[in-house]
Amino acid sequence: MDKARHFHALHRAGRPLLLPNAWDAGSAAMFAGMDFAAIATTSGGLAWSLGHADGEQLPLRELLAAVRRIVRVVDVPVTVDFEAGFGTTPARVGESVRALLDTGAVGLNLEDGIAHASLRSLDDAAARIAAARSAAEGVGIPAFINARVDGWIVGGMTADALFEDGVRRARAYLDAGADGIYPIALAEPATIGEFCAAVAAPVNIGARPGLPDLAALGRLGVARVSTATRLAMLALSAARDAAQAMRDTGGFDVLASGVGYDDVQQWFD
Repeated sequence: MDKARHFHALHRAGRPLLLPNAWDAGSAAMFAGMDFAAIATTSGGLAWSLGHADGEQLPLRELLAAVRRIVRVVDVPVTVDFEAGFGTTPARVGESVRALLDTGAVGLNLEDGIAHASLRSLDDAAARIAAARSAAEGVGIPAFINARVDGWIVGGMTADALFEDGVRRARAYLDAGADGIYPIALAEPATIGEFCAAVAAPVNIGARPGLPDLAALGRLGVARVSTATRLAMLALSAARDAAQAMRDTGGFDVLASGVGYDDVQQWFD
């Protein structure tokens, strides 16, 4: 309860909460040790670490086990990218959310896209959020529900139509019980500012190269910035480049690391 309330309080328009997205317990412990105020998970990075593709290919039981390990090794609030809710119906989404909150997580993302190719109907997406809210209330946890608006990923509309549909969906999701809105892939600064002004709730923006810095996003009204899969991809990229250099040159200097064995061990003390 305390972590959930604290996590809510960290969302302040103009002073964005910066969330690193962990892909396993080790990365979560590392970020928590760097004094981040809260930890998010990345659906893609977590799925890859467990041998699955992204897109709800990871079985729910494996996701829940991974979240329990993350919650066990950090003291800060944990919010989970819960994709579309792991349920074919709103009722099933509610059941899955109850199971998620039982791990100790205090927040979740719920997306309204289907395989990054189409959008759920507004009514169906809102019903899934309402089911998640009902599930949270049923277990007495004021979970922070971050409703993801996928229109900018799916595309297929003019810029004006995308904005209008995104705001309409955001307002409906808030009415259904969401606490925040995540217009994923929205990166144009002027439009971010317009969206924040049009939506009376914390807005989450996804970090990417070329995006304005945290202070500038705060001036646009952003309340939260998360990294999605990007830190996991950076870690994989660094390992791939080192392995490639080792194979190509036969040398091992590329294995020098800024983090030592003892450093990592201390994350789990």
